[in-house]
Amino acid sequence: MPGPLATFTHTAFAPDALAAAKRAGGLRISVCLPARDESETVGAIVSTIREHLIIGVPLVDEVVVMDDSPDSRTELAAARAGATVVRVPDLPLGDVGWGKGYALWASVYACAGDLICWVDADIRSFPPHFVTGLVGPLLADPGIGFVKGFYRRPLDGAATGGGRVTELMARPLLSHLFPHLATVRQPLAGEYAGRRAVLDAVPFVEGWGVELGLLIDIAARFGPAAIAQCDLGVRHHRNRSLRDLGPQAMEILVTALRKAGLEPAVDGTHRLVRFDDEYRLEAVELSVRERPPMREHPAYRAKHGLELTA
Repeated sequence: MPGPLATFTHTAFAPDALAAAKRAGGLRISVCLPARDESETVGAIVSTIREHLIIGVPLVDEVVVMDDSPDSRTELAAARAGATVVRVPDLPLGDVGWGKGYALWASVYACAGDLICWVDADIRSFPPHFVTGLVGPLLADPGIGFVKGFYRRPLDGAATGGGRVTELMARPLLSHLFPHLATVRQPLAGEYAGRRAVLDAVPFVEGWGVELGLLIDIAARFGPAAIAQCDLGVRHHRNRSLRDLGPQAMEILVTALRKAGLEPAVDGTHRLVRFDDEYRLEAVELSVRERPPMREHPAYRAKHGLELTA
């Protein structure tokens, strides 16, 4: 059996104590929300963070919404709540990529913090401890470079049952191909935080494989001991249909096989073949390109004053 990761609970981290530790370390903290068509929830999340962790306690330095929406509703809701809104296609990073993974990769450029905390923009009744529980281990232990959240996920009125792609795809893949990561309780959780020096040193998969890819690459580059996890309680969010989850599962499969050396490491399009409700054959095109470590990008090095070393 693999050894357990360092595991925390959000109740161990008081906001006042974290703010003092941040100030003593001379650190800046960014909270970032990748958002696409999340106008109904993004404003409340931003408002909660600002009220409790910027105005109430000086812990967070900025809230950045990476807007990849086709219309302006998400941008307007986020801006009205006080977030810095960044339009993903407007960044000077070259050819614009696709999906959540690209937005996360681009946010490493856009955010100013030494610590970056990502939370999904579809969470309902967002609690501020989703942030404190993720940055807490980073402020408490300099040996920790990346923190994953885990939580109970209600589904269809039941107290648990969410996380179907985790149980049916990600967990079997980790157990079989990457057993040193098998004790990560929710490898696909969208809530996690890391040190800039860790996040800008690893590649990002563009699509839904980004969470699994980050875990695997951070463990490979910095060792599994650099990864911790924190119990965040309960997460209420929009649950997707099985039809929506199929392409996600496919992208996660391709990512895991590629990281294990079982899939050619080439960019391009993969295809999920399936049937619709009338048994008509259809193919869903999936992009699983991978972006190189952000610190290799000239625009990032110029913005953050970095020199490219051999």
